[in-house]
Amino acid sequence: MAFLLSLVSFAQVATEVDTTKIRIGEQINYKIKVEADSSALVVFPEGQTFLPLESVEATDIDTTRKDSKFRLSRIYKLTQFDSGSYTIPKQKIIIGEKAFFTDSLRVDVGTVEVDTTKQKLYDIKPIIEVEKSSSNWWIWLLVSLVALALFAFLLWWFIWRQKPLTEEEEIALLPPFDRAKLALKKLDESQYLIRSEVKEYYSELTMIIRKYLDEKVYDRSLESTTDELIQRLQLLKEGNQVPLKMETINNLETILKRADLVKFAKSAPDEALIEMDRVTIEKELDNVKAALPEPSEEEKLLNQQYKEEQERKKKQYKVILTAAIAVLILSLTVVGFGLKYGFGYVKDTVIGHESKKLLEGEWVESAYGFPPIYIETPEVLKRIQDTIASQKEDKLDKTTFVFSADNNAVDIVVDIIKFEDIDGKQDQKEIELKVNKSIEDILNKWESENITNIITKGEQFITPNAVEGIKTFGSADFPLPESDKTFKGEYAIFSFATNDAIMHLTLVWSEEDTYANKIVERIISSLELKSDEQAELENEEN
Repeated sequence: MAFLLSLVSFAQVATEVDTTKIRIGEQINYKIKVEADSSALVVFPEGQTFLPLESVEATDIDTTRKDSKFRLSRIYKLTQFDSGSYTIPKQKIIIGEKAFFTDSLRVDVGTVEVDTTKQKLYDIKPIIEVEKSSSNWWIWLLVSLVALALFAFLLWWFIWRQKPLTEEEEIALLPPFDRAKLALKKLDESQYLIRSEVKEYYSELTMIIRKYLDEKVYDRSLESTTDELIQRLQLLKEGNQVPLKMETINNLETILKRADLVKFAKSAPDEALIEMDRVTIEKELDNVKAALPEPSEEEKLLNQQYKEEQERKKKQYKVILTAAIAVLILSLTVVGFGLKYGFGYVKDTVIGHESKKLLEGEWVESAYGFPPIYIETPEVLKRIQDTIASQKEDKLDKTTFVFSADNNAVDIVVDIIKFEDIDGKQDQKEIELKVNKSIEDILNKWESENITNIITKGEQFITPNAVEGIKTFGSADFPLPESDKTFKGEYAIFSFATNDAIMHLTLVWSEEDTYANKIVERIISSLELKSDEQAELENEEN
């Protein structure tokens, strides 16, 4: 390529470029040369001060000595990925306490010509779905699954688990006759007679026969006196309801009355008589069982149905208890989270809310337009290229980036308006007039779009990185798409200006949507620009 040389009006600073015409993606070697006293401090440009061209690399400063002066030079590799004609802005170099500026330089960036007669053509590749970067959602899923598993285990362990039967429960499941036989065996193993506890022995002995009679013969045997019980057995015999032998009734009467004497009259039978009573009770137990008729098939069926009904009621009780515990735990969880985060937040988390999803999703931080506006948004803004037809005589070029939430909760618009062919630097008053007119154009456009009751306020706004601008804000009634209805919304227009461009960030949101307010706050707190003054300040600090 041809080597070009451009000298500035100051003898101390010179610039060189190796070309002023490149293709997309190629690089320009932009060299700044400075001649200064050995005692002078020289500060070269740093960072992206060559916009709209992008600085890819800056080499180390090369220093040579000539007599009492130093010659310093630095090469900046610049590129651009969009075709067009661009101007490298003036660069500021500080020598000692004095600032020097280079001349601006026009650079043409052309497209790469493709010979379609030699180059094969291929179909456009389909869109590839890109998986979002991982987040911490799996941790919450794991915690939820562990909590559910623990809850299910506790329910199974305490309610649904088939618990092993205790000895008392196993005995209770035996038939009445088997229970009586087992009770007699346990009585033989007891220490009542060894400890001379005759009263306790007879109480246990008679209770065994009374329980059996209560279940199989007469259902009031336990609370009846001896005379009442014997009289009832005799009536059952005479009525042929239970064919008991008279001998059996007499033996039972003798033993029961002897037991009454032991319990209430402190009688003390000898050991042989006690043993005989024990044997007699077991024998009469067998006689009573033999006298009882076998249960009919109908009785067996009723008994089976009774057991099945009991099992059904038991299972139903477990289901109701499980549901009640689940509802209680769910209610306590909702109340707990509601008290901490608010019941509306809990409802939106469970049911879902479009604005909440946007607020808590993965946000995108990006730069839009040139001069660039740096903001963080829920999704990437869509670019719309538009030349303002009504102002072509002013040679304005407008680039717009937009995002609109599906539920109309938040609208984001970034406008970059470039003034073409600006000769020289505009004064501050002229820039302010253009900014105010641009804001007025936005509001007039709103009125033409049936946005009514627009209330407007204005104040100075300073970005987090200390760039000054104008904030125009207020409220209005915004129409709903494809509807005659409107919603009460708030808006804020953040306006910034350079010598050849005006930048607007416009936010519109529903004032009743809490999450929309938080989205707007997050966007505003991320808003950054780089002004000429800030670039100069950065250079001075370096």
